[in-house]
Amino acid sequence: MHLSESIPAPLQGDLPAVSAYGLQVVRGSHTVLSGVTFVVPRGCIVGLLGPSGCGKTTLLRSVVGVQQATSGHVQVLGHPAGAAQLSTRVGYVTQAPSVYADLTVLENLRYFAAALGMRGWRREDAVVRVVKEVDLTGYADQLVSRLSGGQYSRVSLAVALLNKPDLLVMDEPTVGLDPMVRRELWVVFQRLAEEGTTLLVSSHVMDEADRCDRLLLMRAGRLLASAPRSTVLERTGCTGTEEAFMHLVEAAEAAEARQRQQAAAQALLPDLAGLYGLHEQGGEADAERAAFSTADTRL
Repeated sequence: MHLSESIPAPLQGDLPAVSAYGLQVVRGSHTVLSGVTFVVPRGCIVGLLGPSGCGKTTLLRSVVGVQQATSGHVQVLGHPAGAAQLSTRVGYVTQAPSVYADLTVLENLRYFAAALGMRGWRREDAVVRVVKEVDLTGYADQLVSRLSGGQYSRVSLAVALLNKPDLLVMDEPTVGLDPMVRRELWVVFQRLAEEGTTLLVSSHVMDEADRCDRLLLMRAGRLLASAPRSTVLERTGCTGTEEAFMHLVEAAEAAEARQRQQAAAQALLPDLAGLYGLHEQGGEADAERAAFSTADTRL
């Protein structure tokens, strides 16, 4: 079962932040993503939610262009995911630490700003701006190794904001943080969205969905929903996102069980035909096939 809301075709110059169609990623014999299709409009916070191991990180890696798709495609800001034109327009905050613990906050930011090609006053202006944006002014001269987990996350976020990205992709940025710190980070996220940045944020904490404009609900490599949060609740008849997610999971499991039963019933026909010696050289007559199919439905 998949709950989605149709979105009007964008006008030229108003392309969505992200659009994916039929995205599939296979590793060996394991299908990580299967038929993932969704659209992320610009200027909103989109929550990618689902249990650990459901494919969230792979999906985000596909969006930023570091994951090769087996089939399907992803476009970001009107370009193929990973295109050179997106290098300064997409920010990516990974789960793993992306800053140097033995440098101060300012040293980290100056290093990464230089790596992005910033020099002189432009670099210093960007560093000062992001320090203020993530509320790290009082910690700018401290070694990152001495910061708390929440402050450490803010430094990684600051690095991703140096180029003023149009799209900010964050892979579980609040994992392991206490509720107060998570709340403070979400204040920063909401402020960025109000200023025009599109945010795609993954999480396995369902209550964070309440802070998102749109939801991508994921299970076992497939999307269960791609719609505004209000639409998800309305169409499932639920009062909370966690309840709606479980409702969609149960509906998906029921649909899969029906598909397995149908597949088993179809596979049963040739087995019964062989058992009763109904295979004939040159094929069975149409009337005999029809009669056998009717009899089988009563077994």
